Amino acid sequence: MDIGRSLTVHAKRIPHKIAVIFEEETYTYGEINKEVNKLANAFLREGIRKGDKVAMMMKNSSYFFITYFAIMKVGAIAVPVNFRLTVSESSYILQDSDSTVCLYDREYENLIQEASENCPLLVLRINMHTSYESFISSNEEEPNIQVNEEDDCQILYTSGTTGRPKGVLFDHHRVFHVGVSVMAMMMINNEDVMLHVAPLFHCAQLNLFMIPATYVGATQVIHKEFGPQKVLEDIQTHRISFFFGVPAMYNFLLQVPNASEYDMRSVTRCAYGAAPMPVTLIEGSMKLFGHRNFYNLCGQTEAGPGGVVLYPKEHETKLGTSGKAMLNTFARVVDDRGNDVKVGEVGEFLIQGETVMKEYYKKPEETKEVLRDGWLYTGDLATIDEDGFLTLVDRKKDMIISGGENIYSTEVEQVLYAHPSILEVAVIGIPDEKWGESVLAYIVPKQGEMLNFTAMVKHCENKLARYKLPKKLIEIEALPRNASGKVLKHILREKAKQKQGVE
Repeated sequence: MDIGRSLTVHAKRIPHKIAVIFEEETYTYGEINKEVNKLANAFLREGIRKGDKVAMMMKNSSYFFITYFAIMKVGAIAVPVNFRLTVSESSYILQDSDSTVCLYDREYENLIQEASENCPLLVLRINMHTSYESFISSNEEEPNIQVNEEDDCQILYTSGTTGRPKGVLFDHHRVFHVGVSVMAMMMINNEDVMLHVAPLFHCAQLNLFMIPATYVGATQVIHKEFGPQKVLEDIQTHRISFFFGVPAMYNFLLQVPNASEYDMRSVTRCAYGAAPMPVTLIEGSMKLFGHRNFYNLCGQTEAGPGGVVLYPKEHETKLGTSGKAMLNTFARVVDDRGNDVKVGEVGEFLIQGETVMKEYYKKPEETKEVLRDGWLYTGDLATIDEDGFLTLVDRKKDMIISGGENIYSTEVEQVLYAHPSILEVAVIGIPDEKWGESVLAYIVPKQGEMLNFTAMVKHCENKLARYKLPKKLIEIEALPRNASGKVLKHILREKAKQKQGVE
């Protein structure tokens, strides 16, 4: 089964059922399929073929849905781009992915124009608000393209330990198995009304929820961006039955003064993931939604995303753990020699299954490092208890998760190191009540130099997305290191508990 065909099936089977609701727009399955076909046929008219890379810099919208499925129907490869990235960050992805086409929202016109200056392969740029109507074809028929499960379908970019983004390559087979597992685990069916508030360029909202919801013929309500009041209103108005959010979103919902006044009885299942969620926040969210039918999803983009899940009943006795391997997935925690760790010991979290990525695009050495003997070495550290439940305790890559967004310390460090006043720098994540985590930079200034928080942030603004910017700086005489010269970040984390620094 290929991804695009699922939409075709429902256009014939349930053409009058509501498929997508976005702001004032409502599409039935028959209507949205015609729009997808019109864009897909325009792609073919312009010479876009199977295997071509099509970049998308879009916020959540009906346009995103239509564009993604049009790409699937012609057998091209979707490259969703984080719309929060800077020009240089976006340019790197456009070049690295070999994208020949880029579709984008109107507000990113200047960014895309500048980012694509050094991208000779990028020959077609489509502004979805000014060029879309003139670009699409009038042909509403199904594209005559044979798409198979083994055909590549998407490249999702994530950052590596060096801070350089890596393209995670998937074929239809792998993404399809992500959907099958999610549908079975969380009982997603055609009577569901799904709400998409997390960014659809993320693997979680895209692969775990948008694609499976389309596969079963559910109704999908799309929000351009997260707004807690709007979420509560639409849960009540559209009778949302399934809700997924990152921990920060649940936290914001709890801050709405009259949140308890909304009718949320239609929501029968909730899921959270993409970042650690404090137990108190889980319990508060359960009280808000009026049930304990919550799923904890913990995994990696490279796995589909896939990994482990904590089911609702398991929250009663294992709240705070990450869970056990997801359906059709195997998970292990191993030591440096590849042996399973004993109960309570810390080791590296490994994943095996049909959903694991094909490779890092054009990065064979990096692929070999993480795909070994049929297992995905995640780089995350975890423990396992006597009942087989895993708990993630740290990240080898020193990854910081703020509002569901991944931030890599090495990337921020490299930018700060370029400042003329800085001698050394080490970046860590610290707890943040609003975002889950925020960026803290320990800086050793050069002799005679004075730190200026505003100047430091200004230095980073054009090189890093806003969510990656340091929220606090702490001046330190020397970084703690071990005998081999490695910075001991656990000592820095202890220092951070003293709440020093300039905010």
